[in-house]
Amino acid sequence: MNKPPAPIHVIGGGLAGCEAAWAAARRGCTVILHEMRPDKGTPAHKTGDLAELVCSNSLRSDDASTNAVGLLHAEMRDMGSLIMAAADSHQVPAGGALAVDREGFARAVTETIAAHPLITVERGEITGLPPNDWANVVIATGPLTSPALAGAIGNATGEDSLAFFDAIAPIVHRDSIDFDVAWMQSRYDKEGPAGDKAAYVNCPMNRDQYFAFVAALNAGEKTEFKEWEKNTPYFEGCLPIEVMAERGEMTLAYGPMKPVGLTDPHSGHRPFAVVQLRQDNALGTLYNMVGFQTKLKHGEQTRIFRMIPGLENAQFARLGGIHRNTFLNSPRLLDGELRLKAVPRLRFAGQITGVEGYVESAAMGILAGNFAAAEATGCAFAPPPVTTSMGALLNHITGGADAGTFQPMNANFGLFPEIELRDARGRPLRGKTRREAYSARARTEFAGWLAGSDSSLLVHE
Repeated sequence: MNKPPAPIHVIGGGLAGCEAAWAAARRGCTVILHEMRPDKGTPAHKTGDLAELVCSNSLRSDDASTNAVGLLHAEMRDMGSLIMAAADSHQVPAGGALAVDREGFARAVTETIAAHPLITVERGEITGLPPNDWANVVIATGPLTSPALAGAIGNATGEDSLAFFDAIAPIVHRDSIDFDVAWMQSRYDKEGPAGDKAAYVNCPMNRDQYFAFVAALNAGEKTEFKEWEKNTPYFEGCLPIEVMAERGEMTLAYGPMKPVGLTDPHSGHRPFAVVQLRQDNALGTLYNMVGFQTKLKHGEQTRIFRMIPGLENAQFARLGGIHRNTFLNSPRLLDGELRLKAVPRLRFAGQITGVEGYVESAAMGILAGNFAAAEATGCAFAPPPVTTSMGALLNHITGGADAGTFQPMNANFGLFPEIELRDARGRPLRGKTRREAYSARARTEFAGWLAGSDSSLLVHE
């Protein structure tokens, strides 16, 4: 009788860790999922639930035809993603985005993992490199990897970890918003997966209000960084609102506060600038401030954000915060199957690999779980084609990016091999038509990959 394979150890119960454990267990492997919470907390988490969302509750665009993130959603669903199933079951209105009731979402993932007969959840911190007898390990500890484990990984790689700050946006009680000033509308009245064309709260500003607000952000008292944090760069895709304001008076008006696609029904005109809030829970009682990640001190947040028309009497369920994120120089340190070159029994998944975003992190968890299961069972598992969203991301972090300038990366069509498309006059096609072509190619090649022999590990329950 063949000896059953040793268990796969997955360290970290976030989105990537849960996907890795789920993928490996669905392929018949025994999995031990290690999560240090609630025994030991982090600067951002509040509960002991698996897959707790600590920043936005949005998984971003669900448009698989013209958006690389929406395309990634579709690919993950095709692979039986646990995270996408939970998100689809707990979505809340968010225009063209897929947003979730964060408590219901995390609870669903936690209960599903706990109910799988091949997965055991063990609580407690892993304080160093996993023991040598753990022959097949996925480390998915995320951007808030415990200092002890991060130090051990650094010692093993001989590389200093890279780091950046990720700020958290405030959450407002809906019943404290003044709808004599604010109104509900999605940009261009775009209908999202939850079927609502008016998913966002919009708070308008005229020119004077906008410039007064920017001046207040610039003058507001910010959180002081520890000495060892001061030279840590921000990730450009998640800048604190006050950092954007420092870059120029009009930066916010062309960024998160741009008024395009919106008409104030109270005036009949487009405002000079607008602050949007997105539903944060299924009951619709909480709304988070879109793009308002911040490192302002809490008293300053309350004072300055109540300058926003419609939020003069805002009550905050959570104020913004900031935490330090850590990630590997993956193009230098990881191989094509997400293994640490210096210690091949260790794989990495999620944000610690240098992908940015919930969906991207979870997708790398799916791949890491499949790679680990293939190794445990002696089967083959080829990665998805680089023409797909999942394959393009994997390729980027395991060699496609320049290791000398590597920074966290979202899913985007810039990572895909180019398509030569030209119009009747021989000019390259741009915009929506080009994005549709990238998506169509990806959907075709992903379906072929799933159906092929190289993906024979895939089990559809």
